[in-house]
Amino acid sequence: MTTVAPYGRLCNQLIRNMAISLLAKKHNLHVIYCSHDIITRMGIDLFCGTMIHPTTQIITDHTYFKFYNADKITCNLNPNNNYGYLQVKEIINLIYDEFRKESVKSKIMAQNPFKARYNQNNDVYVHVRLGDIVHCNPGLTYYINAIRNVSSYDKLYISTETPDHEYIQTLLKEFPGAELVSYNQVETIQFASTCKHIILSHGSYSAVIGYLAFFTENVYFPEFEKGKMWYGALFFIPSWKKLSYHITDPSQINHFDPNPCKAPWEE
Repeated sequence: MTTVAPYGRLCNQLIRNMAISLLAKKHNLHVIYCSHDIITRMGIDLFCGTMIHPTTQIITDHTYFKFYNADKITCNLNPNNNYGYLQVKEIINLIYDEFRKESVKSKIMAQNPFKARYNQNNDVYVHVRLGDIVHCNPGLTYYINAIRNVSSYDKLYISTETPDHEYIQTLLKEFPGAELVSYNQVETIQFASTCKHIILSHGSYSAVIGYLAFFTENVYFPEFEKGKMWYGALFFIPSWKKLSYHITDPSQINHFDPNPCKAPWEE
């Protein structure tokens, strides 16, 4: 049968599960999903059909749509991390559009313990990804720039897996009213997605927060380095705003790129 293995953290798994679920729904594939219970508790349905085939093929970033668009498939599918995380732009678009369907959106909202906040606040949420990829963090200038890009807000929330890091302590000093939140990984996504303005870091966890933010006015994300497609493709959402973190002129501290949807090789 088709099995989605548990490589990567929760949101890598969620994105891969969603990609396979959409394909399984077209071809009635029987699928075993990693982190199934956690993801379905978020109100995200993962399709599991009845078809189990005698052979299995590896599905990759580049072969996904060959299977998705086929009239019929006669094999199980095995996503393998050696061949991609199913995070190319076209797959992300498919997943993002699925989350925007009214029936899907409504169920996710209904399962959110913070649902009373939807469209009822003017708050800013900042996700500062540090931990194991602190070397990829865009730095303080990016976060300060992004917060200042929001012309007015009521409350500022910050979350991170490394609250003692100097970046966090500096942000709390720079913005004295900021509140450090410490929900678990699912509750953090659910709370963050209800805020009106969202400031993301690199990676799939940040991206999923943005995907599930249904009433957000601004979603900011840091520019990506050329060649890092594992990051860039997650953030090709036309309404999102890409911010530079290589700022040397203080007068440009509040400048954002109004056209974020260029691939790295186009820049």
